[in-house]
Amino acid sequence: MADEEDLRYPVGRFRPPAENTRTVRAAQIETLRLLPERLRLAVAGLNDAQLDTPYRDGGWTVRQVVHHFADSHANSYVRFKLALTEDWPTIKPYDEAAWARLPDSSQAIEPSLVFITGLHQRMVALLESMPEENFERGFNHPERGRVTLAANLALYEWHSRHHTAHITNLRARQGW
Repeated sequence: MADEEDLRYPVGRFRPPAENTRTVRAAQIETLRLLPERLRLAVAGLNDAQLDTPYRDGGWTVRQVVHHFADSHANSYVRFKLALTEDWPTIKPYDEAAWARLPDSSQAIEPSLVFITGLHQRMVALLESMPEENFERGFNHPERGRVTLAANLALYEWHSRHHTAHITNLRARQGW
């Protein structure tokens, strides 16, 4: 049986990469490019009861995780665009747990899967078009301070692997 830390952080806690190079960022962008496909594979064939199963005691359901991807990555995309068009804007954080409890997070997952696909096509296109120096632009997060776009990219690459692993690990444990 997996311990609580493994269930909560199946790919480990977020750690910023040791290097911020073009090669590192290209691999991170590739993870974002592949997320929609990997997420679809992770949830393929799950029925409503399985989608409504939490990935751990006290954790979100698979359904909530899928909708959280849409919410979180949309916020991240907006933050990228704000940072590229404004001088270190202060962004508005949001209560992701409260968002996960809203009624739309109990709906069918297909609209969020479609949204994530389009969002990630646009996000990857934006990231791949950015000159190197733009990765040092950023935003002010009221709780985390200054965040460069390179750091935000690293975080969302990890986020993509983190939540996908919640689903795939639950499937493996349940034999689905």
